[in-house]
Amino acid sequence: MQSIFARHAHTPLGWVIDVRLTIDRGRIASIEPDTVAQSQDQRVDALVPALANLHSHSFQRAMAGMTETRVSGRDSFWSWRKLMYQFVDNLTPEQYEAIAALVFMELLEAGYASVGEFHYVHHQPGGQPYDALSELSNRVFAAADLTGIGLTHLPVLYSYGGAGQAPLSGGQMRFGNDVGRYSELLSECRDTARAYLPSDTSVGIAPHSLRATAPQDLDAVLSLGADSPVHIHIAEQPQEVTDITAWLGQRPVEWLLNACEVDANWCLIHATHMTENETRDLAQSGAVAGLCPITEANLGDGPFNGAAFIGHGGRFGVGSDSNVRIALTEELRMLEYSQRLRDLSRNVMVPEEGSVGASLYLGAASGGARALGRDAGCLRVGALADLMAFDTADVSLCALRPDQFLDGLCFAADGSVVSDVWSAGRHVVTGGRHAEREKIIARYAAAVAALLSAL
Repeated sequence: MQSIFARHAHTPLGWVIDVRLTIDRGRIASIEPDTVAQSQDQRVDALVPALANLHSHSFQRAMAGMTETRVSGRDSFWSWRKLMYQFVDNLTPEQYEAIAALVFMELLEAGYASVGEFHYVHHQPGGQPYDALSELSNRVFAAADLTGIGLTHLPVLYSYGGAGQAPLSGGQMRFGNDVGRYSELLSECRDTARAYLPSDTSVGIAPHSLRATAPQDLDAVLSLGADSPVHIHIAEQPQEVTDITAWLGQRPVEWLLNACEVDANWCLIHATHMTENETRDLAQSGAVAGLCPITEANLGDGPFNGAAFIGHGGRFGVGSDSNVRIALTEELRMLEYSQRLRDLSRNVMVPEEGSVGASLYLGAASGGARALGRDAGCLRVGALADLMAFDTADVSLCALRPDQFLDGLCFAADGSVVSDVWSAGRHVVTGGRHAEREKIIARYAAAVAALLSAL
C-alpha cells in the first residue's frame, strides 16, 4: 500500500485541500480530504489525474529536426512521409527498442501516465517477417516494461499503399500484412502482454486508415477486436479526403460512420477535415477524437473543428504522434491556440463558459483514458492510480488561485513543473526525473549514432 499527501488535489468535486490518497494493487483505494500527513506519505503539492497520450509512433522521435528544410516546390505531409520511409528502412530491432524507451521516459517526465502506441513497423526491410512475427512489438513491450508506462499497444493493419487497394511499395513493405497474418500477429501480442506485462496493459486493434485497408478487410479485422480499443487514422489531409471520396463515394468520416458501428471503443485519429454534419455525428457516436496538435501543426494538417465538436458533447484526447516535440502542456496549448487563430476569438475549447484550462486538461484526461481502454482519467476510488503532481510554487503558477491552476498549467507553465507521476500505482517519476533516465539516454544515443551511420 502506497500513500500520498497532496496540499491540493482535483477530484470530481473540484479542488480540495490536504488530501491523503492511498493506492492498493495499482488502484486508488481511498481519498481523504481535510486531513493531516502521516510519516510514510509521499508529499506533493498539486495532484491531478495524469493524461493518457493516445497516439504515438515512437520510432519517429529519432527523426525530430531532420525534415525542417524546405525542398523544391511546396513541402507537405506527403514529402515528409517520403523521408520517413527512407528513415524507417534502416531501423534495427535494437534501435527500435532504444528509441521507444526514450519516448516512453519523456512522456512520463512530461506528465503522461500511459501511451497508445500505434505500431505499424512489423517486418524486416523489404517486407520479410522476422522469425517471431511480433519481434518489433516485443521491443515496444520491453521499452514499456523498462519505463513502467501504462501501455495500450495498437498493432496496425496496413495492407495497401493508397486508396483503391494500391500495392505497397518502398518503405511500406515493412508495414504490410493481410488480415490472416495480422490475426497471427495480434494473437502473439496478446499472449506476450498477458504473460509478461502488468495487468493494466492492453492490446487493441488499429486498421491504419481507409487508404491502407479495404472495406472487406476492415470488416474482418473488426471481428478480432473483442471489445478492445479500435484506433484509425481518418481525415488528416485534404488529399486523403479527396482520394477516399473518389474511391468509396463518401468522405472518410461519413463513410466510416455509415459502414461501421462506431462507438465509445473507437478513437478516430486526425479527424481534422470534417463537415458540420460529420462533426456532429462523430461527437454523438461516443467515439473519441484523437488530436495531435503539435504534429498536426508541424505537418501542416490544419486545425480540428473543436468548438462545434465539444458543443455537440464530443470527447477528445491528445497524443504526440510523430514525437517531434514531447510536451503535454504545449499539446493542450496548441489545441486551443489553433482554434483562436482560425476563429479570431479567445477561450474557445470550453462548452458554454468556465475555465478553458480545466476543460482542456480534464477533457483530455477523460477522453484519453477512454480511448486507451483504461479505467482512469479522474481521481476516484477504484480507478487506476494514473496520477500527476505539479509544483504550484513555480514562478509560472505561484500567483494563481486553485481554480486557476489548470489554466496556468495549460497556458503559462512548461514540463518543468511536473514533479511526480504514477502509472497504475507505479511511481515512475520523482522530482521530475525518471529513475532509469541516464541508462535510457545512453542507449538511445548509441542507437541513433549507429542508425545515422547507416543512412
